[in-house]
Amino acid sequence: MKYAISNIRVSLDTEAEELKRIAARKLGTGIKDITSLRITKESVDARRKPNISLVYSILVETSALIKSITDRDVRPVEEAPYEPIVPGNMRLKNRPVVVGSGPAGLFAALVLAQQGYKPLLVERGESVEKRTEAVHKYWKTGELNPNSNVQFGEGGAGTFSDGKLTTRINDRRCEIVLGELHKSGAQEEILYKARPHIGTDVLKSVVVNIRNRIVQYGGEVRFEAKLTSVRARNGRVEGIVINGSELIDTEVVVLAIGHSARDTFQVLLEQGVSFIPKPFSIGVRIEHPQEIINKAQYGTASVHHRLGAADYQLFYKTAGRTVYSFCMCPGGIVVASASEQNTIVTNGMSEFARDRENANSAVVVSVEPKDFGGNHPLSGVEFQRRWERLAFEAGGRDNSAPVQRLEDFLLGRASIGMGAVKPSYTGSTKPSDMSACLPAFVVEPMREAIGYFDGKLKGFGMKDAVLTGVETRTSSPVRMTRGDSLEAEGMKGLYPCGEGAGYAGGIMSAAVDGIRVAEQIVRTYAPFA
Repeated sequence: MKYAISNIRVSLDTEAEELKRIAARKLGTGIKDITSLRITKESVDARRKPNISLVYSILVETSALIKSITDRDVRPVEEAPYEPIVPGNMRLKNRPVVVGSGPAGLFAALVLAQQGYKPLLVERGESVEKRTEAVHKYWKTGELNPNSNVQFGEGGAGTFSDGKLTTRINDRRCEIVLGELHKSGAQEEILYKARPHIGTDVLKSVVVNIRNRIVQYGGEVRFEAKLTSVRARNGRVEGIVINGSELIDTEVVVLAIGHSARDTFQVLLEQGVSFIPKPFSIGVRIEHPQEIINKAQYGTASVHHRLGAADYQLFYKTAGRTVYSFCMCPGGIVVASASEQNTIVTNGMSEFARDRENANSAVVVSVEPKDFGGNHPLSGVEFQRRWERLAFEAGGRDNSAPVQRLEDFLLGRASIGMGAVKPSYTGSTKPSDMSACLPAFVVEPMREAIGYFDGKLKGFGMKDAVLTGVETRTSSPVRMTRGDSLEAEGMKGLYPCGEGAGYAGGIMSAAVDGIRVAEQIVRTYAPFA
């Protein structure tokens, strides 16, 4: 019989074997009767510094007959058998095409390949190997490849990030995503950590392994293959055009194009795909010494080897807006992330070890369609562009990112130099003034929130903390409307999904949406012969 046991609180020095002893005691049986034990969740409780605890949930199997359970943290588990998806009976004349190889596209293609649909996955950017070269060239020289950069290419924007797998959604498909990532080379700990991350260094090999598995299952992956048109007749997809000239016949297209595919948004809008503007957030990256964050979160226990680099999550509401930390990267760097010429965009990135000197996070403020300055479906895109171009201007028009000391930002004056915290930005920087590249209705709430954040996290308001602008790609500025069948409204066979379509906000939720769309296609169509 299997039992789930939760709320097991132990000290940082507790050995793993102790979990088996605790499980046996809670079940009222002997250790030898515990035939298997699997950690399902591990989290850190730092509320009683310096007495920090690890808190576990576990799944155990025992050969003993348990007559009664009195511990409220123990419950029997009867695992429901997995019910496979029954394929539909509509025949496909052509194999389905998945556009985009971010988490949504990769997982849609993987599920379709596993189910025998032999998908073609097309990606405008390059493979991870070539893409990494293009990204590093941009960081070093400022020479941008508009189709292969931090936003575009194999693995999507998440490839050059922390590889965080946290999500607010509660969906059984989350376990599928974690399991497939682990099968493809991600660390086992992602299966149970409360805040799992892969790290950009490991994630690069993981996405290559997923690509290889798609091919092994009968799919095909093509890079430097940009969607430039969708062919449709009588409200149904008949094919797509790649790179302006190559026609690919297909009745099923999964659109997983990512939140930065602005040129593709424009093409799809002109061809009748329905878009509506949606809220997102903009702001800056903030950097502190990682040691300060560690001490604020863990106190004197911060040096313990079981803890690693600390993270944080902060929220503040004022005047109808939310100011919050986003995509926090412990022991990471701030990366140049533009996908268009003469713009500056920032993002955060960490390797698995999270052992760099600085911690960085976005500090962003919510914006609504009413802030965009127009009613056009792509007005949010133009809103982003406006501030990205102004950041380019504030940085001196040479691809340097504008940076500012936190004290100067709070006092409303431009910085003339940096202090104790050195910017980790992957390109060049120029001391500047963030109010030159962010709207006042974003700057003022940010200033107000900093004091509150410093009260929650000691040291957050340090004078020499570094702000780097601007962070604009927190989520998609649009949503492609879709119906109950998950097809785009007004165009059968076209399946918008993932973050770019406005249905996800991170690696996990995007991957889950990709699986959801793939399952819908399987339910509708017979496998491709």
